[in-house]
Amino acid sequence: MNKGELTKAVATAVGISQAEAGKAVDAVFDTIAASVKGREQVAIAGFGTFVAKTRNAREGRNPATKEVIKIPEKTSVAFKPASVLKDI
Repeated sequence: MNKGELTKAVATAVGISQAEAGKAVDAVFDTIAASVKGREQVAIAGFGTFVAKTRNAREGRNPATKEVIKIPEKTSVAFKPASVLKDI
């Protein structure tokens, strides 16, 4: 399922236009992204939790030249599904 299909499914389930459903879906995604960017945890009961995770800086190797390089610290988003979602 892609975003367009999700929007169509929401519009059908709620009985609103696809344009209104698209705005609602965008608002949910934007709110989750902004919260995680602010290092807040977003927990949705029965679905799961979105959380920002930071990977420490480390050394790596360029496989072509075998040169040691520094890999900087990186923050990304992780999703932990709720047990109800895991059981499906």
